[in-house]
Amino acid sequence: MDIGVIGTGVMGRNHLRVYSEMKAVDSVSVFDVNAKGAAGAAKASGAKVCGTVDELLSAVDAVSICVPTPYHFEVAKKVIENNVAALIEKPICQNTRDAESLVAMIPDDAVVGVGHIERFNPVVSEINRIVKDPLYIEIKRHNPASSRVVGSSVVEDLMIHDIDIVFNTLFDGPWTMSSAGNGDLCTTLFRFGAVPVYLSASRKSSKKIRMIYIEEEDCTIEGDLMTQEIFVYRKPNQYTMDSSRYVQDNIIEKVLVNKKESLKAELDTFVSCARDGRQFPITPAQALKNLRICEEILARMVTEPVLRGIPVAA
Repeated sequence: MDIGVIGTGVMGRNHLRVYSEMKAVDSVSVFDVNAKGAAGAAKASGAKVCGTVDELLSAVDAVSICVPTPYHFEVAKKVIENNVAALIEKPICQNTRDAESLVAMIPDDAVVGVGHIERFNPVVSEINRIVKDPLYIEIKRHNPASSRVVGSSVVEDLMIHDIDIVFNTLFDGPWTMSSAGNGDLCTTLFRFGAVPVYLSASRKSSKKIRMIYIEEEDCTIEGDLMTQEIFVYRKPNQYTMDSSRYVQDNIIEKVLVNKKESLKAELDTFVSCARDGRQFPITPAQALKNLRICEEILARMVTEPVLRGIPVAA
């Protein structure tokens, strides 16, 4: 397989690094409007620099689109028109209007996926296997401030990862939602029937956090998406008396997780899908749904009256 990467920012360079290490990839080509940036990224990964997008598309079987979000639509449109398999970094487009137009133009037999990378984190698949009847779910995704992120709120930048997990792996059905926050910090409470699902995302944190916490009747499940560790805390089978105090014998299980770099798992899957003509697991339709939910959260943050951070009835 001959693979291309369009865009050599942080994510584009990561895609180049992983592709250059894959046995299934015969060659890697790269294009960026910043020719100096493309040359530097190509030198680090052994990729070939292309002078135009057209030159790159004529030389590859599949391409990663890693340009800034405002350019996702026009670049993806060109790739699709050239019948080249595409993996679009999240979010699929800058807004749902563009995303709807893009989804409508994708042929049924085209291989087009969207890079919601946490779906390939082994912690997510393990938790999805373990969880049975959740009473409460909380997911935190907090970052220190970064000058790298421009032009998007914390919802499309960070929270969208957890929206994808919740709506495409954990729940499928009617839901309600309330939210509060601003461009750099947002909290959202979803309800799926009687189950509250609380998401928080921040770009103001002093500590980087990627945590999933689930309570069930007989256990609590805690997963760390960075360390790829899961612990299950089970209720004790017995209580004993010691000096007139209750002593609780806790049962803590560490789940065996087959740790793997999520981006490598994602790109392995994409190359395999492009080679075999199979649909990528994260479809443009799913990515459009994720973006619609992001926009609804942002609209609620703007329109809901808030008193001390708690939405109140109008």
